[in-house]
Amino acid sequence: MNTDTIPLFTPKNWTEYSLLDSGNGEKLEKFGDYILCRPEPQALWDKGLSETEWRKLYHVRFVQKGSHAGEWQKQKACPDRWPIHYSHKGLELTFNLSLTSFKHVGIFPEQAINWDYIFKQTAAIRGEQAKVLNLFAYTGGSSLAPKAAGADVTHVDSVKQVITWSKENMESSGLNDIRWVVEDALKFVKREVKRGKKYNGIILDPPAYGIGANGERWKLEEQINEMLHELKSLLAEQHFMVLNMYSLGMSALITENLVRSVFQPKGILESGEVYLQSGTDQKLPLGIVARYATGNEK
Repeated sequence: MNTDTIPLFTPKNWTEYSLLDSGNGEKLEKFGDYILCRPEPQALWDKGLSETEWRKLYHVRFVQKGSHAGEWQKQKACPDRWPIHYSHKGLELTFNLSLTSFKHVGIFPEQAINWDYIFKQTAAIRGEQAKVLNLFAYTGGSSLAPKAAGADVTHVDSVKQVITWSKENMESSGLNDIRWVVEDALKFVKREVKRGKKYNGIILDPPAYGIGANGERWKLEEQINEMLHELKSLLAEQHFMVLNMYSLGMSALITENLVRSVFQPKGILESGEVYLQSGTDQKLPLGIVARYATGNEK
């Protein structure tokens, strides 16, 4: 990778989502028929639209009440739950959005870049049904994508309520038979290694900090390297790997160095920053990614 120019990745196939504007610590987003105003710590610049224009546009705004939690203040009629659809080249997904007390709504729209990649790479696995493992899997976009391509998918998250939400998304997408695991991700991986399991696809989007199902502590900078070394033992000969991280101030070179040093990837390694393009011509950074697949050397 030419480090003089860090590659940038942004989704281009959304029809039911758009980032309208961002700035002054907030972002203005359209999810289907509804426009939401949410905090965004990376949006340090001025808004492209005026405050008056924002207030005219949004249906609901999230107001922070503590370090994490807060409340939604509705300005126009907006349901607490509604569906949104994603469609691209045979990948058809439906997500059930919800206004949570932690500003999240159930999807990270920028991850569509990885859904498309995962769907394509899963379909490229030859001679066997692909087996895919999704860790820190949240509401399951990166589990639904390989399942839609015919994979045997294992979805791991430590929060039971999130697993329930993921099941709803699976059913709404017309899919079935994802294996759901409520457990600490690193514990699960170590057990799979002992069992001699193999996967054709491994996806992980770890948080900077988290607590497992039984109170296990996860701290990204202390445990990510250990996690990747364990995962190396789980990879089948044909495989793909996606490592996505969102952490303030973290360089895209970190994901590249981690993946290159642990996996010595055979195939094209892509790494860079993930962002959303706003309607007011801003690029909102929303994470870093490194991914590769065997068989794409050309």
